[in-house]
Amino acid sequence: MTALSLLPFFVIGLLGSVHCVGMCGGIVTALSVAPAARPFPVAVMAAVPADRMVRVLSYNAGRIGSYALAGAVLGGVANGARMLTGLATFQLAGLWLANLMLVVLGLYLMGAWQGLARVESLGQSLWKSLQPLTRHLLPLDSPLKMFAMGSLWGWLPCGMVYSVLLTAMLTGSALSGASVMLAFGLGTLPTLLVMGVLGAQLRVVMQKPAVRIGSGLLVLTFGLLGIWRAAHGMPGSWLDAVCITPMGS
Repeated sequence: MTALSLLPFFVIGLLGSVHCVGMCGGIVTALSVAPAARPFPVAVMAAVPADRMVRVLSYNAGRIGSYALAGAVLGGVANGARMLTGLATFQLAGLWLANLMLVVLGLYLMGAWQGLARVESLGQSLWKSLQPLTRHLLPLDSPLKMFAMGSLWGWLPCGMVYSVLLTAMLTGSALSGASVMLAFGLGTLPTLLVMGVLGAQLRVVMQKPAVRIGSGLLVLTFGLLGIWRAAHGMPGSWLDAVCITPMGS
């Protein structure tokens, strides 16, 4: 996959991070080092001790690493399906499914339809087996513990992650699947990184209905544009930067 074909997944992660604030907000807020008297992010970032910033980065590195691992596993498993069905058929089916999932994700972020939340129940059994391990990492007083916590937290049931993970699976290779999830995870990083500094201040802003609806509408638009391209051919254009391109490209 090219850097351009991965850009939409980064953008989806960036827009979808309004949901990450709700899912991961508790633990990230606990890492907050924002001085109350400094409301501007630049001033706050300058005041953050280096060791605490390293912990926040370590947590997110572990979380994104888990996303990439999941993408690699499912992408590799799906490689056999691609061989059986034929590349062209697999690409077309994957393109339609991936963009339909973007439509669903957009509605989910907007709060217009919560059907994707039911998908989260599929990961509850895995999370129940992993969650007790988090207790052994307390207190979170070192970068290594933060990395381990992030690695475990990356498996928290999340409908948004699952929707992108389906696309990663449909790429049909371990490397492409990992690349998709890595791009998505890096997209979520700016918001959660700043939240680790600003804490509850950013959480309040990101959870405002206008922010969630705006982000959801953009993701929904990406999905609709992708479906339009799938139905009317795949001309190379600027849409490559916002639409999912054919699987395996």
